[in-house]
Amino acid sequence: MAERQEPRSLTERLDRLFRTVHPANRGEYTYEEVASAIREQGTMISHTYVWQLRKGIRDNPTKRHLEALASFFGVPASYFLDDDTSAADAQLELLATLRDDPVRSLALRAAELSPNGLAAIRAMVEHARSVEGLPSEET
Repeated sequence: MAERQEPRSLTERLDRLFRTVHPANRGEYTYEEVASAIREQGTMISHTYVWQLRKGIRDNPTKRHLEALASFFGVPASYFLDDDTSAADAQLELLATLRDDPVRSLALRAAELSPNGLAAIRAMVEHARSVEGLPSEET
């Protein structure tokens, strides 16, 4: 698997959330949707300010704004502050993958299978990846 560059700045991290966390079958949330949802939770924020944070025009939000943004996107507030975001990044990657209807459908159908059934499905998936020239799980 290719090594990913972890987002470092607030701007990069917020941009990654916008690109990754959004409704299925549709593009990114609008700045107004984000700001409106945050305001409904009691934190005053404008869509312009959200846009400025994402674009790097503003880069020093309050703790309350960071917490509200984190809550909206479903990540811990520490996502914006910690250098080690690998756990949150893995969850974001899974969320993005599960937005794909066929992948989500397969995962949901596999949920009730026995360990032997899951092992058989895993073997089939690894075989299909091999046939398509994709790296194996171990790589």
